[in-house]
This record gives sequence, C-alpha cells and structure tokens, in this order.
Amino acid sequence: MKLQQLPQEFIAALPILEKIEGAGYEAYFVGGSVRDTLLGKPIHDVDIATSAFPKEVKAIFEHTVDTGIKHGTVMILDQGQGYETTTFRTESTYTDFRRPDEVTFVRSLAEDLQRRDFTINALALKSDGEVIDLFDGLKDLTDHRIRAVGKAEERFFEDALRMMRALRFSSQLGFEIEATTLQAIQDNAALLNNIAVERINTEFTKLLLGKNVWYAILELLRTGVHNYLPGLENSDIDLVGLADLLKQEQIDDVTVAWMLLTFELGLTADDAQIFLKSWKHSNELIKVVRSGLRLLNQLRIKDVTDWQLYQVGTAIQATLKVLDLSELPIESTSLQVRYEQLPIKEKQALALNGGDLTKTLALKPGPLFGKVLATLEYKVVMGELANDKPVLLKAATTIIQKDQQGK
Repeated sequence: MKLQQLPQEFIAALPILEKIEGAGYEAYFVGGSVRDTLLGKPIHDVDIATSAFPKEVKAIFEHTVDTGIKHGTVMILDQGQGYETTTFRTESTYTDFRRPDEVTFVRSLAEDLQRRDFTINALALKSDGEVIDLFDGLKDLTDHRIRAVGKAEERFFEDALRMMRALRFSSQLGFEIEATTLQAIQDNAALLNNIAVERINTEFTKLLLGKNVWYAILELLRTGVHNYLPGLENSDIDLVGLADLLKQEQIDDVTVAWMLLTFELGLTADDAQIFLKSWKHSNELIKVVRSGLRLLNQLRIKDVTDWQLYQVGTAIQATLKVLDLSELPIESTSLQVRYEQLPIKEKQALALNGGDLTKTLALKPGPLFGKVLATLEYKVVMGELANDKPVLLKAATTIIQKDQQGK
C-alpha cells in the first residue's frame, strides 16, 4: 500500500528522514502516527525509527537531545520542532513485566517491528508514502480488530500494561479485541500487579473517555482485569451498569468520567477520597469529585437546598453532566437555573468581609469571627438576607450581641 498524500505533520518531518537516508541508513515513520493517518485521525506525535545507532544519529544532526539514549532514543531538533528518533532494537527478558533487562540495537526493521504490541501499531511508513506491513496490521485496521504481534502472552510478559492498552484502544477506536489476544489478557491479568498505578490510571482514564467505552468495560469484566485495578474488585454489577449508561453517550471530560464512576460504585464523598487516592489522582480532582458526590447522593434521597447547591461550587457543571448521564429521574436544567439564580456563587462575593468586621465592629479574629461570616454567608445564599453591606453589618452586630449575652 502506498499513500498518495502524506499529512502535513509528516511532510514537515520528511527532511529528517531524507537526511538520515542520505547518510546511508534507513528511516521510517512508525507507531500511532502511522495508524492514525490510515484511520484519517489527527496526528499527535511523529515518531521515527532508524537503522542508525544513537551516536550515528547525533553525528548526522547538529542539534539533538539525549531523551532516552539507553533505549536508543534521540530527540532531533529541527526548526523549533523536536522529533524522537529511535534506533531499531530487540529486547531481552522482562523479569519485572515492565521494562527489558537489556536492549540491543539492530539494523533490521523487521526485528524492531516484531517487538511492538499490536499489529495496528507495528506499521512503518517510508518517505515516499509506502506502508510497510509485516504482520497484517492493515487488514486488522480494515476489520477493526486489535491483535497482538506474534504471541500475545509474550507481548504481555514484556509489558503487562499492554493488556490495559488493548482495552483502551478498543474503547478509543471502536475495535474488537481478537480472541487469542483477549484470552491472553484473561490468562495473564494478574501481571498488572507489577505495574505502577500511575501508568494504569493513564490507560484507564483514556478508556473511560473512548467512544466504545461500554464494550471495553464489558471486556474488562470478562477478562477479570477489574480485579487487579484499585477498588474495582467485586464491582461487576456496578461496572455493567456503567457500561449500559455509556452505550449512548461519550464522555469528554476526565472529572466527569471519574465522578460518574464513583457515583455508580455507590461511594460516599469520604469513600471516594480513599478510592481516588488509591488511583493516585490529584487533590484538585478529588476535591471536585467529592463536592459533586455530596450533591448527587443527596439527590438520591430527596431534593437539595440552595445551600447544598451552593456548596458544589466550581464542580457544578461536572456534577450536572453526571446527573444527566445517571439514571436519577431528575432534570439537571432546573438545578442549573437555581444555581444561576443564587445571590452569590462563592464566599468572596459576600458584600461583607473580615476586614469590615475588624474595622467597623472592632471584632478580633477568633471563633466568633468565623461564626459571623459563616452565618452571613448561609443566610445570603438561602435568601434570608440581602447581599448588602449595611444589611450584613446590622445582622453581624446582632449575632455578636447574642453571643455576648449568651456568655
């Protein structure tokens, strides 16, 4: 197969290939960029593989960076753009199921491609547009199939994360996982115990954002992979429910994805914090998800007050999106209107602040100080007081007097 028109990203990188070839070596575009070009998808990264060894690549180009020199990768800098160029290589045993014990540089493209994970990622593209396909990757692209290169079990023993990648690709591309590859995932799922949670998180998050996520989740369950993911063991029924919800609509937001997952798992805000920390999520994402879950779990029982709506804060849009995706029989539109009509959306919008209490009422910082501001904030949100400084000063004076009288 030969492409008649290369995407602009490849055209811009052609001088790199041509210069390497001009020095007497082979060079090809490889990996996901070739796959996505053939699928008509946007290219994110242009990766180059070459028969030139790292020191030979560095001798050809004036500006390079040793980004992964031990594994044969050199970044070539060209007109403000960086191109990762990796020497053809073979890899030895993988005693930790994550990285090779030894890397050997070779001159053979075939040897290099046969160590790659899936046939659709083992395609190489020459500078003239000819596609090199040694493992029927083009047919698998046409048939919408994910199949391991060679023996699937060997590929997963080399890097157990590849099992998660297979599931992720099935979600993103809408491809089915070929039977022997799927069986190998089922047989070797426990190897994921050797993989860092952060790496698994990256793949699982991409899976949740895919167009075919429902299929990927069901295959996750079928293979038992979920039993080796933090907090998802024994969650079969909840995950089936999540898959069913996502058959009709794709999620495009990471926060929404994880909030929906925790909601479908039936977690409280406190449970969600433990769960998300086990996945090594950021404190910011955890904070937003917890805020949303408080409101959503309240809506399972009854309507929410304006104060509860206010407390969701910046998590409101993600929360309302999860509400729409969930099976709760509640219209998010009415909640959105109520939220927009709140007198204030954040504490900073209160017409009275701590400085006013100190200057005007001579109140010193302490427990009463916080109590006054919290009370005023609540009453303004609930519509019991106007967000007006004179009104709030009068109310603050009353609160202080009652407190002093109580003592």
